[in-house]
Parts: sequence; C-alpha cells; structure tokens
Amino acid sequence: MSKILFFIPYETMIPHVKEVLAPNYPDIEIALANPRDAVQLVQNRINQGIEIVAARAVTAAALKQAQLGVTVVTIPITGFDIIRAINEAKAKGKRIAVVAHSALVLGIEFLAKELGVEIRHYALAYGQDYEKLTLEAIADGAEVILGGALAVTAASRHGIPCSLIKFGSESLLQAAQEAVQLQAALEAESAKYGFFSTILDHSRDGVITIDKDHNITAINPVAQKLIHVNKATVLGQSIEMVLPQFNVENFEKEGNPHSLISVQGTKVMCNSVPILVNNKSFGSVITLQEISKIQQMEAMIRKEIYASGHYAKYTFADVIGTGPKITKAVETATDYAAANSSILILGESGTGKELFAQSIHNASKRAKEPFVAINCAALPAQILESELFGYVGGAFTGASKEGKPGLFEVAHGGTIFLDEVTEMDYANQGRLLRVLQEKAVVRLGSYKVTPVDVRIIAATNKDLELLVQQNTFRLDLFYRLNVLRLDIPPLRERKVDIALYAELFLRDFAVNSGKTFKLSSDAVQYLQEYPWPGNIRELRNLMERLAVVAKNEVITSMLIGEMLNPKATPEKAQSAKEKRLTREIKKALEDAGGNYTLAAEALGINRSTLWRRMQRLKIEY
Repeated sequence: MSKILFFIPYETMIPHVKEVLAPNYPDIEIALANPRDAVQLVQNRINQGIEIVAARAVTAAALKQAQLGVTVVTIPITGFDIIRAINEAKAKGKRIAVVAHSALVLGIEFLAKELGVEIRHYALAYGQDYEKLTLEAIADGAEVILGGALAVTAASRHGIPCSLIKFGSESLLQAAQEAVQLQAALEAESAKYGFFSTILDHSRDGVITIDKDHNITAINPVAQKLIHVNKATVLGQSIEMVLPQFNVENFEKEGNPHSLISVQGTKVMCNSVPILVNNKSFGSVITLQEISKIQQMEAMIRKEIYASGHYAKYTFADVIGTGPKITKAVETATDYAAANSSILILGESGTGKELFAQSIHNASKRAKEPFVAINCAALPAQILESELFGYVGGAFTGASKEGKPGLFEVAHGGTIFLDEVTEMDYANQGRLLRVLQEKAVVRLGSYKVTPVDVRIIAATNKDLELLVQQNTFRLDLFYRLNVLRLDIPPLRERKVDIALYAELFLRDFAVNSGKTFKLSSDAVQYLQEYPWPGNIRELRNLMERLAVVAKNEVITSMLIGEMLNPKATPEKAQSAKEKRLTREIKKALEDAGGNYTLAAEALGINRSTLWRRMQRLKIEY
C-alpha cells in the first residue's frame, strides 16, 4: 500500500492528476478531500501506513495544525496556474473576486495588472467562513468568483459564475517529487533508528542517551536492570533525577569521561561521551558497566594471554623443510634476526608465522629478553588498548589501585609479536604508530611518557596493501611495520616438504596411540597434490585423525581422501576408492616385480585378498 496520499479538492480534477502522475509516480494514492474532511480522512488512514500527505494550501494548513504525525507537502500554485485561472474567469465576467488563502494566490494582483484585469482579493484565513466572504464579494459587485474548492462551491450555490484555480502538471510533479524525496529520507531515518535500536538492545553494556538538556532519550535493557528503572517511566526525565549519583556537569567541566558510582550496593563504572555535530553538542551517550563482571572478563583474558609465558620456545631448527622456498625464508629471517628493525610477516593461516617470529627473537641479540605475543583479533578494542599500553590506578574500568604496565612495557628490551595486526581498530593503530615513532608509551589515564626499547614483529594473513587502499589500515603504520618483509610460503608450494611433515606428525601421534603407521607411495602423492588451504595446521590435524581411525599399518590414499572429503556421495566415493585401489595394487605389483606375495605384504593384506581385489577390479598383471 502507498505511503503517499494526494488530496484533490474536485472530483473532475482527479483524471488529470492521475494522468500526470501515473508515468513516474504510479504508487501515489489519489483521494478526494476538502479542508473540512481531510483531517478525519488522514486519521483513518494512519494505521494503514500513510506517512506523507500532499494537499493545496488551505487543506495543508489544516493538516499541519492538526499535528497528526504525518509529513505534509503543500501542492504549489504556479504563476502559470494563476494565469490560466484568470483567463478562464475573464471570459465569464469583468469584475473578478478572488476568495482564497493568500498562499494559494501569491502574486495574483501583479499578474492581473499585467493581464489588464480588475481583480479584488478577499484573503481567507484557515477556519474562516467561505460562505460569508463569498457573499461579501458578491455584495461588492463581483461578477465572477475565482478561488479554491470551498469558495467555488459557495459561489455556485448563489448562482454566481465561478472558476476553480487548478494546479497544472508542473505543480503536481513538483509536489510528487518532494513527497518521494521525503519518503526516501524518512525510510533512511527509520533504517538508522532500527540500526541504533539493535545495537542498543544487544549491547552487553548499559547504555543511556541524553539530550543537550540532560533528559533521557533512550535506555537499553541492561541499563534498566543495572539502575533498577523501567524505560516507560524514565524517558524524557532528567538524568540527575533518575541517576543522582551521575553528575553530568562534573563530566562536562572536568573532561573526565570515567566515573565510579554505587547503585544499591553495586559498583558501576560510568563512561560519558558527548554527541558532537560540527563541534556542537547535542547530548551524550552514557555507558554503564558492572565492575564485578569487568573484573571477571579481565581475569579470564589475562589468564589466556599469559598462559604460555613471555618467552620464545622455538628456533630455526624447529622449521622443517628442505625445499627452496622454505630454505630461502629461513635464510631471510636469519638475516633479519641480526637487525633491529620492525618486521612484517605475511603468510596464510597455518603457515607458522609465530614459529618464525619466535625463531627470529631467539636468533637475535634480544634472545635473553622477553618475547611477548598477542593476537589482536582476540580482544575487544578497549581491552586491547589497555593490555598493550597499560593504565594508571583508577583510569580503566576494573583497574587495580596500583595500575598495570602494558605489554610494550613488559616486552622492554625484547620483542613483541602482534599477530593478526590488521584486526586492530583505527584508534589503536594510531597509538601503535606513536610507539613506533616515539619509542615510548603513555598509559591510559596518564600523561607520563615511558621510554620502551621493543622490537615489533607484526603478522597477518591478509592483503595489507588492499586494506590500505580501502582505508581500513593506516598507510603510515604500514610503512613503519613493513621495513623488513618476510613472506612464508604456503604448504602447497612446498610439495617436497609435505611428506616430511606428514611422517613426523604421524609418528608423534602413533606413539600416543601405541600403533605404528607408514604412508603408501600413493598416499604421499595424494598429499602432495592436495591444495592444503589450512596449510601445516590442517596437515597436522589430518595426521592426528588418521592415527585414531586407521585400522591397518599402511595408510592409503583412499583413507586420506575419506578423511579430507567426508561429504562425498557414496557413488563418487566408491568410484574414487576403486581408482585409488587400482593404482595402489598396480604400483605394489610393479615394485614387487610381479611377485603377488611381496605385493600383498606391501599393501598390508594377504595373497588371497590381493587376488580377490584384482579379480573384482579386473586388474591383469
């Protein structure tokens, strides 16, 4: 159903209006109405989705005065419309009286003078009696009444010639365009409100918004629960009345966005941020966090961060591989270890970026100093900020009285490894850039500058140049990090090393299961042809699964295929299985020089089983 309604005063005008609007605005609804009944008609239609109403001046004024909650567009009367109406009236009489709202016939005296016509304007105010004003014009000697729908109706009742001021195509199209633009703006505003409401209702923090007069404009469920209020009773109320512990003026004067308050015995951290548009304040957003929950989350995060300790346990000796690409990467990394510049490690997920970072640290002059690693994607922006740069007592939600050093301070003299650095938000990127430039950190809530001597190794599996172009990663930070660049090749480009990794992982997992395994030559070939999107991590996981599910000592390509592609259809799986089995048997027979006993032994089966499979697969040798 249309959300735009056009009110037309005369039924005879409706066909013309439809003809004008249909080509470009077919969805606009057209209805017959005059100023007296328009308000009631709109009231009846609001529940049906009407949002915008277009009408002539008097009707539009009536709708605006009624304050119905709809947007009202006035259909303008152009100079061309007035000229057409004057010419029509001139043919019916010489003395013309215009009974109309001033906004309807703006400039009519000037146009009448230019056209050489005697016109007297009887200005009509909204709510004034049309009948009385029309009779006054007739008494003054008017021969023709020119005006809107009600004036023309009154003149007709008294037998006086009359002409209706009609709107032309230009007026209708202008009003239609304005109405459609307003509808688009309303829909955009509605989408913004829906987006805002979703964020508000699903935030883990309590959120309250206030206007410039400190009255509450929105409050989410978490905030209602924290301060023990109901949304319906506090909207429009002063924040000082609802939450007297929160002093907005102190926040604004002191410029401190943080405050610790007590609500019925519960410690709550308040943060206030002004809503600024063109440097003009339109209110504030207040966030509320329960201290006990913050401390629980912080403790959990700290436990995860420090679980492995601040040391590097890997060296270049732990890098497995003899292929040219991995050998080149190790040589380059070894050269980088002797320097002190920042390093950017690029490689797909699972290629061993942290292994290289630890190896570089242990091969450097900083080997005896801390190696601190942090995954930038694992923490929310605010907590990442406090963990990296530290804070002073009382400056950060849930902070200890003594404050806490950040990881840059902890890593002083050593190396800090920033994994998934591209997941760092823009603000923290700026702070990281400052550390790189100034060789110093400033804790949250402090102005004190603490010098730090830290080598930064950053890593990512994303295209950093592309992120810079998309303005999601700072160009200046990119240049600061990309001093020494190390590319780790994916496993699919290291085919010669795949068997080494596979056998090593399989041997390690076999020890745990008390079994002994080996890979058939066909299995090795299968592993080398597989693309390995998860790289070494995926290969390791596969070997762990095989050590659990394999029934025979020899692991074949068929079993590997089943593990890597468990969703294959039975038909495809059977076909692939038979092809692999055929290749394995032929290879075993070839290696055994046609000796069935030796071939069966290599396949891990007895001679009769080999014979049956050859018969079923129609293998001749």
